[in-house]
Amino acid sequence: MSMEVVNTVGRRKAAVARVYVKPGNGTITINKRTLENYFPLEIFRFVVKQPLTVLEIDGQYDININLDGGGIHGQAEAARLGISRALCEINAEFRPTLKKSGFLTRDSREVERKKPGQPGARAKFQFSKR
Repeated sequence: MSMEVVNTVGRRKAAVARVYVKPGNGTITINKRTLENYFPLEIFRFVVKQPLTVLEIDGQYDININLDGGGIHGQAEAARLGISRALCEINAEFRPTLKKSGFLTRDSREVERKKPGQPGARAKFQFSKR
């Protein structure tokens, strides 16, 4: 086992997850709240726990996450990336499995900025010839 607490960062869209992983009994805390409390929807809890589920090591690490920015979906995926990166630091053998599942890829898609003279990034105001 490596050092006590491994700390990594995961990002997705505007969300940033600072993840602290240490050996323990599987407690996941997000912004000082339980996982169930922070993500009431099952699907987002599933996303956060995916790296542990895939590696079949659920319940072996205590995870503390500070989430900031973005929406619920971006935050869940940012947490997933952070957890995956931390697990790679703890045990390099986890890397191929996590990489194959695509949990180590930073999803680089960001919101395109709104342009002046247009209602959105791509949308144009209706053109009227007369």
